[in-house]
Amino acid sequence: MQTAPQVTTSLRPAAEVMRLARLGSMHASRLSFMRILLRRLKHQAWRFERTRFAFDAAGEGCAVYTARGPERAYSLVAFGRDLPDDLRSDRVIATAWDATFTLFDGIPTDADIDRLAANVPLQEAGRVSASELSLSRANRSVRLWAHVVERLSNGVQPDQAELDAVGYLMRTTAVYGSGKFGAADRETLADRAEFQAPFQVEMLSVLLTRQFARDWVEHQAQVIGGANAVGLDEALARRLGIGNSTGLGMAPFLLNHPVLLNNWILAKETALAEVCTITDVTGDAWQQVRSLLARVQGDIASWHSEHAVMQIRLPALRADVARLVQAMQSPPQGAAWRDLIEWARQTLGVEAQELLHSLVLEPYPSVDRLAVGMAADEVALPAVDGSATVADTAADIAARYRWALETDWSTAPAHARLWYVSEEKLEPRLAERLDEPLEPYEQPLAPGRDMALAYHALCGFEGERIAEFLLRHPQHRLAIQRLQWLKTAPYGEIHDNTIGADLLPIDMLRCKLSFFGAARFDPRSDRWVRICMFRHAPYLDGVAECADDWMYAPQ
Repeated sequence: MQTAPQVTTSLRPAAEVMRLARLGSMHASRLSFMRILLRRLKHQAWRFERTRFAFDAAGEGCAVYTARGPERAYSLVAFGRDLPDDLRSDRVIATAWDATFTLFDGIPTDADIDRLAANVPLQEAGRVSASELSLSRANRSVRLWAHVVERLSNGVQPDQAELDAVGYLMRTTAVYGSGKFGAADRETLADRAEFQAPFQVEMLSVLLTRQFARDWVEHQAQVIGGANAVGLDEALARRLGIGNSTGLGMAPFLLNHPVLLNNWILAKETALAEVCTITDVTGDAWQQVRSLLARVQGDIASWHSEHAVMQIRLPALRADVARLVQAMQSPPQGAAWRDLIEWARQTLGVEAQELLHSLVLEPYPSVDRLAVGMAADEVALPAVDGSATVADTAADIAARYRWALETDWSTAPAHARLWYVSEEKLEPRLAERLDEPLEPYEQPLAPGRDMALAYHALCGFEGERIAEFLLRHPQHRLAIQRLQWLKTAPYGEIHDNTIGADLLPIDMLRCKLSFFGAARFDPRSDRWVRICMFRHAPYLDGVAECADDWMYAPQ
């Protein structure tokens, strides 16, 4: 297996990478957080145990799944109920769910479970403690759940086409961590090796939830079918992940955490740059990518969406993948990935280009080391450096925010929307600026506009220090601080208008979710999307033998 040479140059420019059309076309890769988690669980020989599964004939009860690592154990505590159909909703305003969960730090006692039973099913209306690391909830995919229960209870396996059409038995509607609703703060976990990479708490919670979904559906089939019931075939079960419904609440994350975003993109771009330096791709590496491409082709065939954007993208992606398969029939003499990538850039759409960028990393586990740099200590970010000069600051904005300075922010389409936080759910929302009187509540989520305003305000004060300027113009403090934070973070800023009339928030959602490792993006509007997590992954009893390329459909 080849090792990708380490490089520090030849990274793609941010002006190319950080456009929303490209960010919204990204695919999972070996640097995605689900892949990082499963590699650690396998290499450190984590052990898993279902220590409780007490459910009645109606499907109501509690289950506990414990993951034991080299130093610590974590337990998913799950509560299921027989939810009436009229109460089932994926919206954030829902107050009841088929199942609710928390990831407990350690192994819960009976007293802990009693306390959690009184709070976790209430979600935001309840309260958890610093012993809990996450809080989440999920609903069944009603049609597929009924199909699987009916088939298994009669001793028959479900139809694979039905499984592939949906891709999951349950979908989470929220997975909260990092101090939400009383859960442990991120800082209290920062020194734990297993949580060094981003979102490892949440990924572990979802992995355990997937096992629960399988066990729960098999339990209900057993209740109905008795001795006639059978368990879900392993190969079919692995075609099921955990779904997720994600809306606007996640979209501003990339804007609010620019250094973290930079570190994610930088890791992947560095990996891609290293791979592109290989000028003698081995036949094995070429064949591995070609084989994975064939597996992806099968998955894309069953990837469907009713959203207008995806109605255009998916047929184009299928056609582009077919062209890519043809182009990779045999490796040319002295094959280089950069040549194939350049061909794709000139020939294929952005969606297929980004798929290829993920695939060419697969033969090179040496890039996995880059995962350690994907986190960010945002608490340590400095305050404004008041000693900086106005002249240097203005020059910095001109150099790095040219796209923002070239936008005419006075036009109605350029500032058509605004971000605010809803009073009811304390979640980000997007409003039409001219239709709703919400400007007094606008959140600072338009860095392009704010940098342009700061730049024009700086003109005429070139002889001053930034401290003096901000005393007169404190409204530009956040923009100047952001500018200074991102001086060494080239991929920290989205190079597009985030309040424009043509904004598609689903592009921001997809970028973040691709780093999670999500697949089968299915926008239900411009503002929320359904995805699938851990599809094709092993269940808990198969983690020890987990193939690193598990996220690609088996041939």
